[in-house]
Amino acid sequence: MNRTPDTIEVESPAPDETDQLLVDEYVYLVGRPPLKQFLDFVADQVVDGRSLDRRALVEEWTSAHNYLRLLEENEAGWADNPKIGAIGAHLEPLRDAFLKDPLLEHSFRSVPTEVGMVELDRLVVYQKHINLEFVGAAKKNLGDAPGDEDVFKTCLPSSDRATPGAKLMRTRNDTYQFVSPSNDLRFLGPMILQSDNITGQPHPGVLVGVIGLAVGFGTNLLNVIHAENRLILNNGSHRAFTLRQLGVTHVPCLVQHISSREELSLVGSAELRLNPDRYLLHPRPSMFKDYFDPRLRKVFPVTRQLRQVRVNFTVEENNLPAV
Repeated sequence: MNRTPDTIEVESPAPDETDQLLVDEYVYLVGRPPLKQFLDFVADQVVDGRSLDRRALVEEWTSAHNYLRLLEENEAGWADNPKIGAIGAHLEPLRDAFLKDPLLEHSFRSVPTEVGMVELDRLVVYQKHINLEFVGAAKKNLGDAPGDEDVFKTCLPSSDRATPGAKLMRTRNDTYQFVSPSNDLRFLGPMILQSDNITGQPHPGVLVGVIGLAVGFGTNLLNVIHAENRLILNNGSHRAFTLRQLGVTHVPCLVQHISSREELSLVGSAELRLNPDRYLLHPRPSMFKDYFDPRLRKVFPVTRQLRQVRVNFTVEENNLPAV
């Protein structure tokens, strides 16, 4: 029987000169995340962060926090009742093809969805930072003046798009490790397979069944949650940031309509599930436009991150009395 190699390169893209860089620049929202969380981020992830003037960082955070308190008065309710517009008729064929994607139908079937146009600046956000290296790569692909179809395909790509590079390594007999530069790498769940699902690989015996532990990339698209008359950016922060930098103010996205907090627990991120009032009830929560406000953001050099997913399994074999 052929032995599975210990390391597998999975659909790696062509080498790029930026792959040699060890540092990325991040835009970090200052003043809204707790002060200790901000200081811990600087100390643990920013290049030479522990040598930065801690007192100056505290003062910078405090200044941003005080400015946010003014915004809470002057822009109270600014996140409420955003419009969801229809896409242009010329984009309807792209929309129809997108909605027929089997991966989309599988991943977004818990609550009602639609494709609509939203205003980026009015989106509520929970992601604290944006990796400008990802933004630069997206800009390179889009060009300086993307057309409507380019914007649509960037926001709502098909599932057959090129995937980021990844490596699969067997680290022990019962442990496998996946590593990728993309933070979209994730555990996708268990799968029960039959023998005819396994092709191109010699079987180790007469198969009764195969349990697969799937790791890969999700439906990486621009997705917002419509809940309690607000729109929360749930996925696609980097492509949204890229398009806003290019002057695009309204974008197509997949909207999930939530009618209760129970439904929110099915589709919301961990942060949104743990702190829903912070984003749904706060008079002026963190907004997408805050990423571009110099009084609320700071750019840091951050050590480049790799995403790791480790999967291990256990097997028990016993004899049981027949009943």
